[in-house]
Amino acid sequence: MRLITSLGSRVFRLVVLALAIKGTLRSQGEDGAIPRPLRHETFDALMTNSPFTRSLGISDSLILTGVARFDQNTFATLMDTRTMESIMVSRQPNREGWQLVGVGGDPARTQTWSAKIQTAGGEVVTIRYQKPPPRPPKSVSGSRGSSVSGGGNLPAISDKQLSEAKAAALNYKDGFLADGYPDKPPREMVEKLSRLSTSQREEINRTMFGHRNQGLGLDARRQIYEGLVDRALQRR
Repeated sequence: MRLITSLGSRVFRLVVLALAIKGTLRSQGEDGAIPRPLRHETFDALMTNSPFTRSLGISDSLILTGVARFDQNTFATLMDTRTMESIMVSRQPNREGWQLVGVGGDPARTQTWSAKIQTAGGEVVTIRYQKPPPRPPKSVSGSRGSSVSGGGNLPAISDKQLSEAKAAALNYKDGFLADGYPDKPPREMVEKLSRLSTSQREEINRTMFGHRNQGLGLDARRQIYEGLVDRALQRR
């Protein structure tokens, strides 16, 4: 949203004019010279970059839609309301180079939540929670992907990813693209996966593809994956 109103612009122009008049009067009082006419180009920089017409930057269209904690790590989900794209941020830089530097608010009251995000350029902005706007209708394949990828604000997964999630649930020792491991999962993870049912592993795999589609790096995905597996084991 841009902070601009016709009244604000008029006030700003009056302030500029008053400062100019004050300057010319001061000049006249000091040397007795006749004031020179004002030149509009003197104030071009101020008029083109007025505080009443200045954009707030990346936070204009971003809202905070969720906060999740896995072990000692915190993740925040943002939404760009212009594109309806979900963006995940954590302590590790995401694909945009953004990092989560802090969260605030009462955990029991979502309307008080806020997240401080450091951009790739070093700027820190505060994004506050808002209820996500309604999403536009999706195609059949998109709706199917969204319903099985963990729901919430995770993006839809493709039919190819659905097939890979199913195959990886059967061949869990080999790992898959979204689990966060650079190679096959370590022995202790394989042992945990062996204690889950195929359907449990498949559901976890679908959720992880949703996180991968959000742009999370290997470390963040690995931590989420291990947390999902541990919680699934606790529910058995």
